Amino acid sequence: MEKGQQNYINSINLNTDADFPYLVLEVVNGHSYPLNPGFRVMHWHEDVQFIYVLEGTVHVQTLNNEVELQSSEGIFINRNVVHLVKQTNNCHYMSFVFPEYILKFYAGCPANSLVENLIGQECIPFCYFSKRQTWCEQILFIMQELTTLEKKKNEFYVCEVMIRLFTLVLLTRKNHVLSQVKPDDTIALRMRIFLHYIEQHYGDDVTLESLAQSANVSKSECIRCFKLSMQITPYKYLMEYRLSRAALLLRQTNESVGNIASNVGFHQMSRFGKCFKEKTGCTPKEYRNAAKNN
Repeated sequence: MEKGQQNYINSINLNTDADFPYLVLEVVNGHSYPLNPGFRVMHWHEDVQFIYVLEGTVHVQTLNNEVELQSSEGIFINRNVVHLVKQTNNCHYMSFVFPEYILKFYAGCPANSLVENLIGQECIPFCYFSKRQTWCEQILFIMQELTTLEKKKNEFYVCEVMIRLFTLVLLTRKNHVLSQVKPDDTIALRMRIFLHYIEQHYGDDVTLESLAQSANVSKSECIRCFKLSMQITPYKYLMEYRLSRAALLLRQTNESVGNIASNVGFHQMSRFGKCFKEKTGCTPKEYRNAAKNN
């Protein structure tokens, strides 16, 4: 992982401290089960992620690309890749998230190089699995099996999952030739700086000027980078990020709603409540209660 990358928009696997650090999210019409404290903002995580679409359409956006997934299609998102998952109405998909290390057998095992030659490689930020491609059929079938395993857990669950996760990585690696050329994208580099700055200063009075200065560019260039990469303005992203941090604090702390609003950059409680409800459909208090009951 590049130095400094760990400082921005890190989404954490909710099962990291579990005996089996494997997180499965079922997302139906924008609602995540179990409840995920994050919102639909650009983020990254050190875990590997596979997504399988059961119904509807899912758009996966990185800083450089956007992929549309239809029903019965999937995608692999490499660790440390900044991305955003968007879905249409009447959409149902599964997200399988896990750390690289659970795929390694023992120190020095020859099979470990296979994992290392895929996971974390900058030249493979993601892999799209199309139902129209023959080589993807087995991968998509395995993701169907992982979905079924969530409904029928038994004493063999962990072993069944481990076998399929390693097979997914094996098949993905076998069907992708590693490029020797690392991507060089000026806009992506600037976006990493902007996102890092927002992560560090979202609780402060962030201005367009201060954000642009963080990457030594003009205000118009800052806006252009956000428009090209995310199709939103810097201000819109800042608001989304502040609300995502507020949701995390509401879920994981006992801080008062007022303190949380202030800590994430909202100086008026009424404005915070309005923005939060527009985004989530519920008040901060209702969101906290729902998280506790989930």
